Amino acid sequence: MTDSITISPPDDWHLHLRDGPMLETVVGHSASQFTRAMVMPNLVPPATQCQQLLDYRQRILAALPDDSQFNPIMALYLTDQLDEAEISEAASNPHIGAVKLYPAGATTNSDAGIGDLQAIYPILEWMEKHDLPLLVHGEVTDPEIDIFDRETVFLERHLQPIVDTFTNLRVVLEHITTAHGIAFVEQARSGVGGTLTAHHLLLNRNHMLVGGIQPHHYCLPVLKRESHRQALIAAATSGNPRFFAGTDSAPHPKSEKESACGCAGIYTAPIAVELYTEVFDNANSLNRLEGFLSHHGADFYRLPRNPGEITLQRNPCPVEREFGQDEQRVVPLRAGGWCQWQILSRTN
Repeated sequence: MTDSITISPPDDWHLHLRDGPMLETVVGHSASQFTRAMVMPNLVPPATQCQQLLDYRQRILAALPDDSQFNPIMALYLTDQLDEAEISEAASNPHIGAVKLYPAGATTNSDAGIGDLQAIYPILEWMEKHDLPLLVHGEVTDPEIDIFDRETVFLERHLQPIVDTFTNLRVVLEHITTAHGIAFVEQARSGVGGTLTAHHLLLNRNHMLVGGIQPHHYCLPVLKRESHRQALIAAATSGNPRFFAGTDSAPHPKSEKESACGCAGIYTAPIAVELYTEVFDNANSLNRLEGFLSHHGADFYRLPRNPGEITLQRNPCPVEREFGQDEQRVVPLRAGGWCQWQILSRTN
């Protein structure tokens, strides 16, 4: 049994940092785990222009410790008002890495998202022209579609036509939750990838519903059956470079999670690397952890792999019950429980 592992420093290709006091509470956790992160733009109001994104990035940097080398890469919020000049500006800025598609109403702060996907085809054509990747929250929002089927329906109804129409557009299906999503990415043309979260690799819908509703296990896309979780694990640990880490760590105040209408999101940032390591360890695939955490995403985004190394040790450690103060208290996954691995050292 391997008791330690050393890999290149990892990246998080799907992260929510929020803004204001919550940003200050959570950003240090991601910075201590990852070298780079793709930061989501679903703020209030959403970051729909490059300058808004760059201003947000400066607030992130200001909230970091002075010696931090964490590099936030920003995703632009896709609306039907984007023009080619904005796309060109985003593509030419090294701090902006992609455009994020939220179907309207699909998740937190997505009301400004897209209702008619056909209407954004001209924008996708510009993105293809300027080689700016599309990040997709892959769920339909039709009320007649069962919430557990929304990813699968989106793939068939919307994402397949986009991938077929824009053959040079790089596309990431984010936070895949189903075997159908895995198969879609595996069988797609080149230039299509997918991110997998630690919580979807560790939890199924029983963890959210059995023995009483567990609000801190509620997320969107919602947790699925165990058979889907096993498909996610198989993909993550396969060594397939189409799949890479994106935590979708999504902090909400404790009071807004533990409420009559709890917010969707699971906060994994403080222990994300340890949780991924546990998944790969349980699957006897630690030899493929580095590719998934540190190489595949960087290669997809055509960025250099991170120098240095990070060493993890098998060492059960307690998880804090909550972070922050007053109205900004946030509860992490496994609050009050244990992680089986611990980051021992890191060099850049």
